[in-house]
Amino acid sequence: MNPVTLARRAPLLVAAALIGPGPALAAPGGPLGTLPLGKYRCELPGDAEGLAGIAQPAEDFAVIHGSGYTTLAGRGVYLMTGSRVEFTSGPLRGVVYSHSGRAFLRRLSPDGSEGPLRCVRAPNSGR
Repeated sequence: MNPVTLARRAPLLVAAALIGPGPALAAPGGPLGTLPLGKYRCELPGDAEGLAGIAQPAEDFAVIHGSGYTTLAGRGVYLMTGSRVEFTSGPLRGVVYSHSGRAFLRRLSPDGSEGPLRCVRAPNSGR
């Protein structure tokens, strides 16, 4: 690049460097994110006369790194945009949860409504 062209582009280059890459946004779902590392235990609600929750160990999973997870059936990847967590590969592919709080998930039905299954990060299970 010759000195004249460089001089013309210098303000744009400086502005681009100052602005930087900003937060990653997904359209239209919201900011990209990841779940806290650790084991997630899933359950169905109990009743007032018995257990508060009925364990569903076949639904349990663990977040092992960034957006990777594992189950007894294998590994996969999920995508978290805003409060929506969608498993995009592996044994839970196609399963969608709504995320609230730091480590509480509620499975969404195909119509987008919240179903009864809930998953909570087990205490002291992450790094």
